[in-house]
Amino acid sequence: MAVSPAMAEDLAAEVARLYQDAEAALLERLAAALAADIDSPRWAELKLAAIGNLREAVERVAEALQTDTDGAVRRALVEAYNRGRQAAVAELGALDIGRELAARDALPNAPAVDRLAASLAADTRPVYARITRVVVDAYRSITSRASASTLLGSLTRRQASQRALDQFANRGITGFVDTAGRSWDMASYAEMAVRSVTARAAVDGHVDALGEIGVGLVIVSDAPLECPLCARWEGETLTLSGQSGPHTVQAEHVTETVGRIRRRRRTVTVHVAGSLLEARAAGLFHPNCRHSLSAYLPGVTTRPPHHATPGTTYEDTQRQREIERHIRKWKRRQAAAMDDQTRRAAGARVREWQKAMREHVDAHEHLRRKPQREQIGAAR
Repeated sequence: MAVSPAMAEDLAAEVARLYQDAEAALLERLAAALAADIDSPRWAELKLAAIGNLREAVERVAEALQTDTDGAVRRALVEAYNRGRQAAVAELGALDIGRELAARDALPNAPAVDRLAASLAADTRPVYARITRVVVDAYRSITSRASASTLLGSLTRRQASQRALDQFANRGITGFVDTAGRSWDMASYAEMAVRSVTARAAVDGHVDALGEIGVGLVIVSDAPLECPLCARWEGETLTLSGQSGPHTVQAEHVTETVGRIRRRRRTVTVHVAGSLLEARAAGLFHPNCRHSLSAYLPGVTTRPPHHATPGTTYEDTQRQREIERHIRKWKRRQAAAMDDQTRRAAGARVREWQKAMREHVDAHEHLRRKPQREQIGAAR
């Protein structure tokens, strides 16, 4: 049984929901704080006096989020690692080495799980540190802009506040930058990090299990609608350790032997495209990656067949991602609405983009709708 990032996708969903709920709650608290006493002539003064209350409310959300997330992440990593290991057992079950692996202690590799958990904690630590500051800064900025607009007579205080809130909701709670320099909103950044680390746990569990019994080669699947990052690795054989870059290795045939008296395994020449570490560093198994990894058994494993996708292109998948972003944007606007009319208008736009999604998916048989990616805070 091959291993892929998708194997752990459902495990990341629990953590993703925590962040999605938190972002929606923060937007609703911000809207409610601004809407309070909106018609009072002392509105700006009251808003400044209430900053402490908003800060406390935001901090409570952030603390609860971190507490709930820590436990959920640990459970997800252990389960993902075990799934990867079990995939190796299933994959090699018909061979002696598969039975040997199945007989071994299947407890998760604690150091590996601890390492991944520590990595995720380091990646998401800035999220919790910035939540309160970003929301409070937005509150101050919106109060100031609404007051100025009212003095100029261009907009009512409610209109000015809602416009500024909409702009904030469009962006989400931003300020989180990944290693590639891309800016993310809070929930999307956290979900991306969780999905990446749980996917890595599944692959690591698989690879560690193979390494225990001396399987040193793996092969990458040929996935439909591959992205440019992964295309070069499709159907290629990789080493689990050792030399990077294309080269050949001599490996023992899994089943065939030579010699009548002193029987030994026949050797075969295997071309490898590089190392697994090299491929992952180059982008293989990125978030949303469709590829899987299997043990390469010299003399037995063959190159996977190419998956043709007539009528659907990689660009079509990117259009689907774009529609998902629009749905999330209008859901954030709905959460940040200060009155029922604005909330209904945003809800109508949500339904428009959901209709566009249904039509797009119906027009491309190889696309599947993923409702979880349409929720506030889902990764891009």
